[in-house]
Amino acid sequence: MGERVGVLIISYSSRAAAVIDALNKSGDYKARFYVVDKQRNPFNVKHAEKHVVIPDLNVGKICDFVETNKNEIDFGFCCPEKPIIEGFRDVVEDKTGVAMICPMKRYAIEESKATQRFLLEDCCAEANPRFKVFLRAEYAGVSVSEVKRVVWDFLDEIGNEVAVKPDKPAAGKGVGVWGDHFTSRERLFEHFLSIFNGGSDVIIEEKMEGEESSFQAFCDGKRLAVLPDTRDYKRAFDSDLGQNTGGMGSYKDNKDWLPFMEKGDREQEERMVQKIFNKLRGNGSNEELRGMPFYVAFMHTGKGAKILEINSRPGDPEIQNVLPVMKSDFVDVCFRMIEGNLARIECEEKATVVTYAVPMDYGGYRVKYSGDKRVDLSGAYALRGKYGDNLRIYPGSMELRDDGRTYALGSRTVCTVGVGETIAEAREISRDGIRNIDGALWNREDIGAEYHIERSVRRMRRGVGLVV
Repeated sequence: MGERVGVLIISYSSRAAAVIDALNKSGDYKARFYVVDKQRNPFNVKHAEKHVVIPDLNVGKICDFVETNKNEIDFGFCCPEKPIIEGFRDVVEDKTGVAMICPMKRYAIEESKATQRFLLEDCCAEANPRFKVFLRAEYAGVSVSEVKRVVWDFLDEIGNEVAVKPDKPAAGKGVGVWGDHFTSRERLFEHFLSIFNGGSDVIIEEKMEGEESSFQAFCDGKRLAVLPDTRDYKRAFDSDLGQNTGGMGSYKDNKDWLPFMEKGDREQEERMVQKIFNKLRGNGSNEELRGMPFYVAFMHTGKGAKILEINSRPGDPEIQNVLPVMKSDFVDVCFRMIEGNLARIECEEKATVVTYAVPMDYGGYRVKYSGDKRVDLSGAYALRGKYGDNLRIYPGSMELRDDGRTYALGSRTVCTVGVGETIAEAREISRDGIRNIDGALWNREDIGAEYHIERSVRRMRRGVGLVV
């Protein structure tokens, strides 16, 4: 049966279901879950010893739940960024003594994109594009025309091909890119003002052209245990069109790097992340970094790898690619992070593809949808008889209601993970799962598609580079 271990899970999206699933696979431990959820996620309700809904994931309320159950909880795992940014670990560990797997508040590095850029400038400048931070406080009382003049001056310096980003986290959204979201300085400035007037500082940075990869690593404060690279699909529609989303799907190859990369590209990523880690941890170790402060989005360009952003929690959907093929006991990995003796993490040499099904009005697919929002996963679950553990189904923005049925909410509803010897095999399994979900949902059709991957390979061979 294994030694009993109680695990607190702070849940938002399908990422938490993947974490619970991985912890459940432990051979040495019997995990029991104490879940704090934004809604009654059907997967979490099924697997939880105790399940509580805290829609805003308020840190104080979470702490009260932990305090009540602290004698049953051995450690906690925080999936979303909001509680981390708000000091979840600081508060809970101080008041309850229960160890949390996530960084302390001051290392919630995704709280500020500007802070990330200045960090990189200090320790890994080769990963930075040219950039400028526009602080709202500096422009208090300044006319709009004067702000525009300063923006224009910077564009004169680096060119119009830029990305305009909010400093504050926006769940993968809020970023405007020249050529995709605007093609004139006037429209660019409209986007700039929408962020500025929305209460966030703004960063304008050189647009990076290339192929994106997501690098993830667990951390115990002394060392990193790196995971295989994945490729995320941020845009809503096929062919990378439409608005940015939280991620419509992702793929992983059967090795540690992606098909458009070489082993040397992966090694360059590791060197850069190690530089960041060395800077943050200081001399020796820093257990305040515990967990996964290194989900790093890279852009591979003709001028080497550049860093788009750094996050302090697991990627979604990217962690769903990795956890189903982790050979190391995940409960043991968590204990090792807490104890400060993290070792290499072993994964099967398998490919995985994650596909998200989303509501009709998600990502601008429909302006409005007022129809039935019931979702039935039974057809997808029935395929487990055909595929076994090579198909995983992880509900996200879904709610189990009193009538016993499940309903889609406003964000990404459910993802299916296909596991195979090749990306093509994994993709077909993932797509088969999505096709057998009954509900008014839609999904991208090109996640992990051969033609999409081949395009990435061709672009890298041509030597894509920074637009200047």
